[in-house]
Amino acid sequence: MQKSAVFLDRDGTIIRDAEYLADPAGVALLPGAVEGLKQLQAAGYLLVVTTNQSGVARGYFNEQTVHAVNARLQAMLAENGVTLDGIYYCPHHSQGTVPEYTLACRCRKPQPGMLEDAQKDLQIDLSGSWVIGDKLADIQFGKSKQLGTILVLTGYGGTVVQTGFSEKDRPDFVASDLGDAAGKILSQKNISQESMP
Repeated sequence: MQKSAVFLDRDGTIIRDAEYLADPAGVALLPGAVEGLKQLQAAGYLLVVTTNQSGVARGYFNEQTVHAVNARLQAMLAENGVTLDGIYYCPHHSQGTVPEYTLACRCRKPQPGMLEDAQKDLQIDLSGSWVIGDKLADIQFGKSKQLGTILVLTGYGGTVVQTGFSEKDRPDFVASDLGDAAGKILSQKNISQESMP
């Protein structure tokens, strides 16, 4: 049986955005992150991280560094009773400096490649799934497959709101942090269950 998932941006959504984070010691969970993830996990959602890591293409760090940072994130969440079901990242950028990573790919958000890969790998029901992130690319990423979308005001979210967005890029909700976002998802889930015959 397929499960719904919440696709989560990493930097600025779960952890503090440190601009091309290259040191696992710099991983710092944002307020509300653990609480929100616990609530979503308890409600039966798969938790899947999808993160653009163009620092690889730009030559700031390598893929091993991305794995080390992700492993540190997983360990910190596990200490708090949260298990991630998948982590997907895009190391590419069309204007990179490392030739093998310098390309326009299908996996860099807002392109849907990471969503499609996770759906296939984890047997995800996209119709009941959500995307949470702090950038316009996260919202466009979710809308590319008609997922629910939430913009969090942590990270760059506040700047996105100030700049404004077109009607087609408007998120379903704006939330103060991941804990608030989880509450909005769970309230929508309860509404849909109540409306079922």
